[in-house]
Amino acid sequence: MSETVASPIRIGKPSIGALGVLALALGTLQSVVEPALPLLQRELDVSPAEGALIANTVLITGAVAAPVAGKLGDRYGGKRVLVWLMAVVSAGGLLAGLAPNLPVLLLGQVLQGVMVGALPLSFILVRKYLPTEQTQVAVGLVVALFTGGGMVGTLIAGPLAEALSWHWMFALPAIAIIATTLVLVRVMPHDQPAPSAGGIDWPGAVLLSGALLALMLGLVVVTRGGLPPAAIGAVAVAVAGLTAGWVVVERRAASPMVDLRMLARPAMWHSVVLTFVMTAGSGLVAFLMLQLFAVSADGYGFGLNTTDIGLLLLPGAIAGAVSDSVGGVAARRFGPRAVVVVGTTAMAATMIALASLHTEEWQLVLARVLIAFVAGIGTTALLAGITTAVETENIGIATSLLVVTRVIGLAVGFQVGGAILTAGTDPTTGLPAESAFITGFTTAGVVSALSLLVVRITRKGARA
Repeated sequence: MSETVASPIRIGKPSIGALGVLALALGTLQSVVEPALPLLQRELDVSPAEGALIANTVLITGAVAAPVAGKLGDRYGGKRVLVWLMAVVSAGGLLAGLAPNLPVLLLGQVLQGVMVGALPLSFILVRKYLPTEQTQVAVGLVVALFTGGGMVGTLIAGPLAEALSWHWMFALPAIAIIATTLVLVRVMPHDQPAPSAGGIDWPGAVLLSGALLALMLGLVVVTRGGLPPAAIGAVAVAVAGLTAGWVVVERRAASPMVDLRMLARPAMWHSVVLTFVMTAGSGLVAFLMLQLFAVSADGYGFGLNTTDIGLLLLPGAIAGAVSDSVGGVAARRFGPRAVVVVGTTAMAATMIALASLHTEEWQLVLARVLIAFVAGIGTTALLAGITTAVETENIGIATSLLVVTRVIGLAVGFQVGGAILTAGTDPTTGLPAESAFITGFTTAGVVSALSLLVVRITRKGARA
């Protein structure tokens, strides 16, 4: 008598569709803040530096959640952990939708940040339940819908805020996430946990979160002015202490969240430095542009509403999405170093040009498209290049380090932009002076240009 072999469980279009719609809703929730940031600053009566925190709390949580989510999914099952995360994200969206002040909104943003873990968990599920030839198609669909959700959020933030209120920018996507998660619970089968080597680096995750939050909050309080030197020193000590503690924990952890030992390799830390500089520069300029679109003052500024800002940001969002696919191709054809050098040079030139050319909307839109495109190509080329510079078993560690660096760089850029504008705010008008924008654009350009010199020097040292 022959034994009956159980057929492997497969998922169909309803399950893939639910994952795709969920990615669309998550991308929308993640992106509504950017075009509405000037509006949120006015409604909550906060400074540009405090406003930057609204966007950065999602990035900070995401930087920690991204490497942890996959391990949790392997240990407890992708579906179970995905549902847990969506419960947290939904609570964050609803809390932000009800937020009466900045602290409550920030808490909602912190909870929403775990949405970054949804993508690796979705990939776990499609890999388990689809044949190889269909997995790539499903992964591409999920990523494309997440990117598309980002564009949807950019466009609907203004109409929702102006027709209803800014609270609905967060509440409606959160409601969509809740509904889609309920569908996913019914149509997606439970997956079995996989054997997991090593534990989860919770101390490292807590210390990294604390260091990043201390840095962002420190930039806010320092730029307000009026702090005694001892208080400023205390902030610096707190940031340095948390960072040093994180480094110690990561070096000793059996299964670190970010394996810092990889930084001993010249190719790795060259890539980390360049990734940080490119994303920090693009984040700084993106924040300055947002504020410049919204500010209304004699001689500069445009006084645009959230809907208009969203429309002007859309070309840059499209350029950034396209650049991710172009970067890998360019790296294969011309080499990662050539792509990064050309891209960083173009970024520096564009940023410095903005210091004097920022009086017309088309100048800012064109600059944002160029910066988003070359930054996307450059960071993707670095990711592609590092996969050939390290051993196969270390590719995951190396690329995760660059992904975390990319998120941290963007967050730092936003916060530095907020700090520059807050420090340059006229106390009589409550508006940043035009000179503060010029300082910000110039700073971003000079740092981008200097990074090329740093890489050249370190490259010579590595050869020697």
